[in-house]
Amino acid sequence: MFSTEEYERYSRHLLLPEVGEAGQNKLKNASVCIVGAGGLGSPALYYLAAAGIGRLGIVDFDTVDRTNLHRQILHATPDIGRPKLDSAHEKLAAMNPNVRLELHRTRITSQNAFEILGGYDIILDGTDNFATRYLLNDACVLLHKPLVYGSIFRFEGQVTVFDAARDPKSPCYRCFYPTPPPPELIPNCAEAGVLGVLPGIIGSLQAAEALKLILGIGQPLIGRFMLFDALAMRFSEIRIPKNKNCPVCGEHPTVTELIDYDEFCTPQSSSPSHIHELEPAELRELLATRTILLIDVREPWEHAQSHIEGSRLIPLGTLAEHTHALDASQEIVLYCASGGRSAKALHLLNERGFSNVKHLRGGIRAWFNQA
Repeated sequence: MFSTEEYERYSRHLLLPEVGEAGQNKLKNASVCIVGAGGLGSPALYYLAAAGIGRLGIVDFDTVDRTNLHRQILHATPDIGRPKLDSAHEKLAAMNPNVRLELHRTRITSQNAFEILGGYDIILDGTDNFATRYLLNDACVLLHKPLVYGSIFRFEGQVTVFDAARDPKSPCYRCFYPTPPPPELIPNCAEAGVLGVLPGIIGSLQAAEALKLILGIGQPLIGRFMLFDALAMRFSEIRIPKNKNCPVCGEHPTVTELIDYDEFCTPQSSSPSHIHELEPAELRELLATRTILLIDVREPWEHAQSHIEGSRLIPLGTLAEHTHALDASQEIVLYCASGGRSAKALHLLNERGFSNVKHLRGGIRAWFNQA
C-alpha cells in the first residue's frame, strides 16, 4: 500500500487514530482541484501536497509579479515573470514527489468548467474575483461536488464549505449572495491591499477543511461561515441556512447551466461608470485639446511612485470631504491603479451632483502599458 519512504514521510499522520493507515490511504486515493495558485492557493497547495493527496489539480493562467511575493508563498523573486503553474509545480514536486500534479493552464470558463472540475473529488476556491467565484459555485452545485470557499480582504478572511451532496441542508454561495455586484465597486488586493499573512491563515484553513472532508472526520464548516479578523485576532462564526428560493440550489432553480460570468458580472451600457469610461488614448487626446481637472484617487505613496503629469492627488478616502472645493461645472477625469477606486469615486461625485465626470479605464497601469 505504501512504500518505506511513504511510511516514514507520513508517520505523524499514521500515529493519529483519526487518520492512521486507512485514512492516509484515503488521502492517497483522493483528488483535489485548486483554482488559483496565488495567495489562498499557495498555502493550501503546500499543505495538501505535504499531506499526501494523490492527485492535485491546479488551475491558473497568470504569471508571477513582484507585488505577489509578500503573500503568495509558492513563488519567489527568481520566479518573477514565470507562469505561476511552473513555479508551483517546481516547488510542490520538490516537496513531495509522490503527489501527481495536474496543471490546467487556462482560465476557468463556462465552456471548460465541467470538463476540468468534473475529474476531482473536491474543489478549492483560491480565486479573487466574483465572476469565477459564482462560476465555481454553480458548477460545483450542478456537478454535486464539495466546494471549499475562502476569501480575503485587507485584514479579514472568510471560510466555509458548500456540500449539498454530503448534507442536503448545505447552502451554496448564492444562498446568501444571489447575484454578484458590479465588479468596479469591489476592490481587489491591488486596490484595497491585504495583510500578507492573511491568505496563509485562510488558505491553511481551507486545506484543513478539504482534509476533513476526505478523511470523514470532525465537523466540516457546512452551513457555518467562519470569519477571521486579524486586527482583533478573533474568529467568529455565523450560521447560513439553505435558501429554498436560491436560484441554483433552491426548490425551483433558475440557473440550470453555466453562463458567461465575465459578461454577467460586467456592467451593461446603462451603467454610469461604463458610459463615463475613457480609454488611455482618449484621455491623452483630451489632455492635449482642452483643460480638465485630472484627479488621482490613489494613496500618496502610490502617487509619489508614478502619476499622470498635471494630476491632483485626492485619495478616495478623503474625496467626500473635498467635494465642496471642486467646481461641479468643470470637466473632471479620475484615475487610480486599475479602475476600481476611480469607478467608486465617479459614483460618489455623481451622487453629489457632479455630472461632467469620467474615469480612466484600466487606471494608470493601462495608461503606461498603452503609452
